[in-house]
This record gives sequence, structure tokens and C-alpha cells, in this order.
Amino acid sequence: MDEDIEIINTQTRNEKIKNFFINNKNTLISILVIIILALIGYFSFEEYQSSKRKKLADKYDLAVIKYEADNKYNVIPDLKEVINAKDKTYSPLAFYFLLDNDLINSKDEINNYFDILINDIGLDKKFKELTIFKKGLYNSDFSDENELLAIFNPLIKADSIWKPHSLYIMAEYYLSKNQMQKSKEFFEQIVSLENNNSKIKTKAQKRLRSSFSE
Repeated sequence: MDEDIEIINTQTRNEKIKNFFINNKNTLISILVIIILALIGYFSFEEYQSSKRKKLADKYDLAVIKYEADNKYNVIPDLKEVINAKDKTYSPLAFYFLLDNDLINSKDEINNYFDILINDIGLDKKFKELTIFKKGLYNSDFSDENELLAIFNPLIKADSIWKPHSLYIMAEYYLSKNQMQKSKEFFEQIVSLENNNSKIKTKAQKRLRSSFSE
């Protein structure tokens, strides 16, 4: 008797499963098609991205080879194209190659490329902060107080390894403008920092003794 009931239950369960698939056939087929298309799309995108990065790598490498062969100014358009592709690896390489070799001179253009690196390519925190610091360092010779503070504030207000360096540049900036009180305040911030860069702290202490001792 128990075996008969078990057989009936099994048959009923199988019938329910069969009916479920029959009644929902179109929905299940649609779901399967969507999954297949999503997988195809994902792998196609990955292949496209890989191909795109390979082309950027080749373009960057060829530009460097041309530059070393003394075709200096012919490489500029290609390197700018690599920067504007907004790739984590090759955009910074292309930008710093142009900058370090004095192939671009426009302050606006250089700052625009800094902004691309900082805001658009998804650098990790460490490299993003380094790029912000480099932008501030580049601008420190010609920008005004508000512009420099706007650049350095993300580092000054955060627990960044570049915080003491940024404070030091601002302190020196105020000192060069004879704004002694502001300069002193920034040097004192450096000295008071915990886990501070010892070299920067020592330089700040020397500045306080030499420029602000009564």
C-alpha cells in the first residue's frame, strides 16, 4: 500500500514538473535566449576591450620608437589619441611621455589631461592621489592661491601619503608671497601630523626656525 502511494506521489510530482515546463515553455526559452545573448555580449565586449588595449599598446610603443628615431613632433597626435582613449595604463604613460619630453606646453591642455587621468580612467586610490599631487606641483609656479588649494584640498583633507607634501608646497607658496601667518600655519600642520614623512617634517621644522623665529 505504501509503495503504491509512493508511486502515485512520484507520478504526480513528475506530472507537475512536466506541466510546469509545458505551460512555461515560452518563458523558459526566452530566459535561456537572454542568458545566451548576455554571455555572447560579455565575451564579445571582453574581446573588443582586449583588442582595443592591444592597439593602444602598439600605438604607444610605435610612438616611443619614432621619438627615439628623432621623429619627435610626429608622435604628438598619436600620443594624444592614446591619452583620450582613457586607458588606465597607456593614457598615463602617453601623457607623462609628452610632458617629460616637453612635447606639450599649453597649460590648459596639460591640466585637461591631468583631469582626464584623475577623473575619467578609474585609477586606483594610490595612483590617483599621486596624479593629483603632480598636477598641484605642476601648477605651483603659476596658479593663484584658490586654484592651488582647489587642487591640493583632496589630499590635504584626506589621510593621504601626499598630505604633508601638499601642505609643504602651500606653505612655501605663502612664504614666497610674504603671507607669513598662512605659511607658518601650514608648516605647523606638517609638524603636528602623526605618521608623518620624516624628511618633510624635518624640512618644515627648519623652515619654522629659520623664517619664523623671533
